[in-house]
Amino acid sequence: MQTLSGKDVTGEFHEVTNVSYDEKGRRKEEVTFAAQNSLRGIQLTAEDMEDIRVFMPLLLSSEDLPQYNLTYAGQQHVDDLDTYVFHIEPKNEEKGRRYFQGRIWVEAQDFQIVKACGKSGPDKISKKKGERPDLHPTFVTYRQEVDGHYWFPAYTRSDDALRFRAGSVRVRETIKYTGYKRAVP
Repeated sequence: MQTLSGKDVTGEFHEVTNVSYDEKGRRKEEVTFAAQNSLRGIQLTAEDMEDIRVFMPLLLSSEDLPQYNLTYAGQQHVDDLDTYVFHIEPKNEEKGRRYFQGRIWVEAQDFQIVKACGKSGPDKISKKKGERPDLHPTFVTYRQEVDGHYWFPAYTRSDDALRFRAGSVRVRETIKYTGYKRAVP
C-alpha cells in the first residue's frame, strides 16, 4: 500500500504473509517480511486488514450469500471469458458488521467468480470532533484458475482518493496472491 501526492510516493506499507489452514480449518498467518510502515495521512486499522484478508479477495461463503441482494446486470467478455455480471449489495446493514458492495463477474461455464469490483463498507464519516473516520478504497480483484477447476484470487488493485474532512489522501494498493497448494489431509 502506498500514499501518494501527485505521482510521488509519500509513504508505504509492505508485508508478505504466508496463509495456511490447520486441520480444523482455522486460518493461520505467518508474516515473513514486514517493512517499516511509512504511510502518510492515514493509519491502517483492524478493518483495513480485514479488507485485505476478506473483502479484497472476496471470500463469500454459502453462509454469507443470504445476507446479500444479487441483481443480474448482463453479460460481459472478460479476458477471453464469457461472464455473467451481478450487482451485489447487503440486504440489511447490521450495526457493527461490514459488507461488500459492488459487482462480481461469474464465469459462464463453471459459475465461479473471476472478477470483483467494489468496496467494503459502510464507511464511517466522522461527525464529532476527535472521532476517527474509517474510509475504504474501491478495489478490483482478478482471479485465476488453479488445479484446472477452482478460481482463486491472483491480484487486487486499488487507486483511490479517500476524502477526509482535513483533505484527501490518495492510496494505491497492490496485493498479489501466489503459491497456492492443495492441503494435505
